[in-house]
Amino acid sequence: MTNVRISYGSSGTVLADGPLGWGITPFEGSFYIRRKFLKTNRFRMNYIPGLCPYKFLYVWMDLHLDEGRRVRNLAWMYWLPNPLLPFIWFRVALPREHPEITVEEY
Repeated sequence: MTNVRISYGSSGTVLADGPLGWGITPFEGSFYIRRKFLKTNRFRMNYIPGLCPYKFLYVWMDLHLDEGRRVRNLAWMYWLPNPLLPFIWFRVALPREHPEITVEEY
C-alpha cells in the first residue's frame, strides 16, 4: 500500500497524510482527501464559487497559517458534487503540481 504525505512548502505544515486510494484519491492532477486524513484544521471556505461542467459546483478554500498569513484559493471542495463521482463528495481537494505543495510518497 502506498501512502502519501502532503505539506505546505514554506511553513512545513502537514496538510494530509494517508493511503492512496479511497482515503486520498488522485484524480485529474489533484488529490481529494477524506476528512479523516486531513492533518490540519486550518482550511476555511472563502465562499468564492466555481463550476466544473461535469463535477458541478465547488467553493474555494484558504489555508490560514500560524503567523497570520492566509494562502488564498489553495484548495476547493465540491458542495454540490456529481453523484456519479463519490470520491469527490465533500472532500478537500489540493492540486498536485502547486509550487508550494510538497508531495511525498512512502
